[in-house]
Amino acid sequence: MFTKILIANRGEIACRVIKTAQKMGIKTVAVYSDADKDARHVLLADEAVNIGPAPSRDSYLQADKIIAACKQTGAQALHPGYGFLSENAAFAKKVEEEGIVFIGPKHYSMAAMGDKIESKKLAGAAGVNCIPGVNSAIETAEKAVEIAQGIGYPVMIKASAGGGGKGLRVAYNDKEAFEGYTSCRNEARSSFGDDRVFVEKFVEEPRHIEIQLIGDSFGNVVYLNERECSLQRRHQKVLEEAPSSFISEATRKAMGEQAVALAKAVNYQSAGTVEFVVGKDQSFYFLEMNTRLQVEHPVTECITGLDLVELMIRVAAGEKLPLGQADVKRDGWAIECRINAEDPFRNFLPSTGRLVRFQPPMETMFAADTDHWYGVRVDTGVQDGGEIPMYYDSMIAKLIVHGKDRLDAIAKMREALNGFVIRGVSSSIPFQAALLAHPKVVAGDFNTGFIAENYSKGFRAEDVPHDDADLLIALAAFVNRMYRNRATFISGQMEGHEVEVGEDFVVVTLGQQGASRPTPVVVTEFEGKTGCGLVRVGASSYKICSHYHLGQVRVEGTCNGEPFTAQVERGSLAGKNPLAIRVSHNGTQIDTLVLSKRAAELYALMPYKAPPDMSRYVLSPMPGLLVDVAVQAGQKVLAGERVAVIEAMKMENVLFAVADGVVAKVLAAKGESLTVDQPIVEFA
Repeated sequence: MFTKILIANRGEIACRVIKTAQKMGIKTVAVYSDADKDARHVLLADEAVNIGPAPSRDSYLQADKIIAACKQTGAQALHPGYGFLSENAAFAKKVEEEGIVFIGPKHYSMAAMGDKIESKKLAGAAGVNCIPGVNSAIETAEKAVEIAQGIGYPVMIKASAGGGGKGLRVAYNDKEAFEGYTSCRNEARSSFGDDRVFVEKFVEEPRHIEIQLIGDSFGNVVYLNERECSLQRRHQKVLEEAPSSFISEATRKAMGEQAVALAKAVNYQSAGTVEFVVGKDQSFYFLEMNTRLQVEHPVTECITGLDLVELMIRVAAGEKLPLGQADVKRDGWAIECRINAEDPFRNFLPSTGRLVRFQPPMETMFAADTDHWYGVRVDTGVQDGGEIPMYYDSMIAKLIVHGKDRLDAIAKMREALNGFVIRGVSSSIPFQAALLAHPKVVAGDFNTGFIAENYSKGFRAEDVPHDDADLLIALAAFVNRMYRNRATFISGQMEGHEVEVGEDFVVVTLGQQGASRPTPVVVTEFEGKTGCGLVRVGASSYKICSHYHLGQVRVEGTCNGEPFTAQVERGSLAGKNPLAIRVSHNGTQIDTLVLSKRAAELYALMPYKAPPDMSRYVLSPMPGLLVDVAVQAGQKVLAGERVAVIEAMKMENVLFAVADGVVAKVLAAKGESLTVDQPIVEFA
């Protein structure tokens, strides 16, 4: 067995590999860019080596620097994680040629299956069901349009070396095919150094189901059940679960056997995933094979009781698989939410900056631990005070739960999301909480188009009705009463004139453009020592008990005897109203003011101050790098024309004109780092 391995990656996956290595008594070496010098994976590893500047092309994609780090530290093996160089066959080959063991498939298997064009040809030869398309690189956008017309819209335009939603577009017409081809090539060149693109038929209303494999150097390959990954946004997975509630045992077996046949055809060793698109009638077609560890591997670990990273290391060290197909378990139900640094209320745009607060829910399961199940696990590469840089993927953490069945897992996940506190950057948590409350998701009635269809206009908190909206109002009143209670202990109060808090309040729920809705509430039976109070909202009564401490964000306690977890924050609208109280629960978020009756009457008379009119400007919707400005001063621009391109978190974002106009000024230059809402172009 190895005594030291290097992890050629960053973030949560680097931390994940380190955990298993520590369990196995193997020392670890981290590599890091200048932006990651204080990152969590650097702190966890036994040694760390700087490999260059922040941009991944200058650091984590520098094969020679990574191999040099192995030699410098004496690492006998290298685990690539996922992304970056993990599916680069030339890198894997070079690592092996340098006498270092690559903890992953052999380079020839990777070359055969990591290339989406060649893998489709091999899959067809191996008897695997394949989707219609053109499996050869397309040289021009015009040719892409011609091929798309021949296949029939909609089509999927994909980078051959793509993955994780990068270098992928769906086109429904010639214009989208032309523009999608160009964007796919640019993203693929930037993220993978390989700009080959191909086109295939896009199956409408599909399910995305994948088979996890593990193989050894003795010709043994087993499949470790399936994962349902159909809940996607912009072709990036939002939520994954294992097993799938959709497929039958017969389909599961057929998919697993085809995946194993494909792996054996290329002498596959290590962990890998064969992805399928599955139709309504459970017909399934090969999409691609990921020749690496998947982001969502923890849900497979939960239901099988296996440590996939440990199996990868043991196989790479020349050991036989310790199990056969008959030994693979399917125990309970697991769900994973990818917690990303993006703002769901701003169309999921990237959000970068410092993590002012990072408080995950309490863990009862742990990475690399195969002894504790049926609980909550958090895989992350960040910590309180850490930085979310613009150079890398937007993932902050992975939240995993394991339940006895699907409904139990959903309940556990909703509660865990309620208690996951992230401040300083926006996160996808509100959207995921709302998603898990959606009746169709709970019923398992969804496909890969679910999010696009149900949230076509974006996500707004008011679009998610809470099953008991008055509870949020009651929580705002309760927390305000806790704050008011502190005022009764202020020293120096004149006897007979002490602060009297009272019982009657008005909770003003703040809406858009100055709109507000007042709700009278009564808070009685309040006991500061026990943390209990009775809040009446209309005809409803809420007996809330919580040992909430002022300044906390997470509020845990009971309401009418039932446990709850919510997030309540005072001053969340700083700069607009520092007295506001924001309440979040089950994906619903409200901003409130808790006032006395007289204060509420006066507040209703306050005029609304509208924000300045910025309609003449094209503003940067996110922090990022301005990679292109497609217009110049004096140019006439039509609605729908490209104005600028911003790159953030490895994704290319194109800004289009929303109306006809003439450019007055270009306010930002190509290559400039932008902040949120920074003006780029001004129209006359």
